[in-house]
Amino acid sequence: MRLVAIEDPTDPRLSPFLDLRDTRMRAAREPAEGFFLAEGVLTIRRALAAGYEPRSVLATERMLSELDDLAVTGYVVSDAVLETTTGFPVHRGALASFSRRPLPDAAEVLADANRVVVLEDLVDTTNVGAIFRAAAGLGWDAVVLSARCGDPLYRRAVRTSMGAVFAVPWTRVSHETGIQVLHDAGFTVIALSPSGSVDIGSVPALERRALLVGSEGPGVSRSWLEAADRTVRIPMDADIDSLNVATAAAIGLYALA
Repeated sequence: MRLVAIEDPTDPRLSPFLDLRDTRMRAAREPAEGFFLAEGVLTIRRALAAGYEPRSVLATERMLSELDDLAVTGYVVSDAVLETTTGFPVHRGALASFSRRPLPDAAEVLADANRVVVLEDLVDTTNVGAIFRAAAGLGWDAVVLSARCGDPLYRRAVRTSMGAVFAVPWTRVSHETGIQVLHDAGFTVIALSPSGSVDIGSVPALERRALLVGSEGPGVSRSWLEAADRTVRIPMDADIDSLNVATAAAIGLYALA
């Protein structure tokens, strides 16, 4: 690693790491400029292991010894500069920017998959990351996201998933053709909803299955619910009618695994 000490938090070389809590700015900027951020040594290592190309590292001196084998520029800063640049205390002490890859075609992602989870319009990237982590942990093959779904490579999604977003293949589909793409690939689409017609535990094993979960609050849209092959529900106590979408998805992934 080539080390460069920086003392000015406004140095333009630190631009990729600027104002990480400005969610709207980051969500617009990172995909447009073709990069994403990984936070913490473990997550950085997982991005590297998945073959993502590093651009630069921002770290305090105490963290650099764990990343000194990277063939990339390392910007060395104090804790104060790190906090001023990013906008919050980075307790993991290291951030790395990586180049994004072109999004694969849905047919390519689905070709060798038998179990996929489909996310429709989830806006909270923490939920997106949590579902990726559950999918990886429970042995699902891929994730399909609607065009309006949150970015799996956004920093909070990467962190919440513990790097699982690097391990599980994923792609996006349009809202107009998304369910048809799954049907054309031979998948039975199972929509998870409080209004589902049967309990999820009663669904028989299916060779190629896609678990569909909808956005926080509204749930699966009417058009995708009607296009699904089956609708299922998680049995709930009468006083509680629904769960957080990441929790519900994890239950669904386990039940249909």
